[in-house]
Amino acid sequence: MQTMTANEAKTHFGKFIDKAQRTPVGVMRRGRLVGVMVSVEDYEQMRKFYANRLLQTLCEVGEYAASQGLTEEKLAELLADES
Repeated sequence: MQTMTANEAKTHFGKFIDKAQRTPVGVMRRGRLVGVMVSVEDYEQMRKFYANRLLQTLCEVGEYAASQGLTEEKLAELLADES
């Protein structure tokens, strides 16, 4: 991954954006990575990946809960319990 200092990114913003269209660009401040600029396409792919991963995890948790005997009625009881 290419990097630019925060000052370089600010000073050469057009160049910064152009680079980010081709590859992620890290932004450095005081010698440490503080952010990454990516293209819209990369961002959308990441969002889809993490949304699918979350959905898969939720399905797995639901299947596990059902296999352990958790029903909608029992879940409602547990959620209504104020103790």
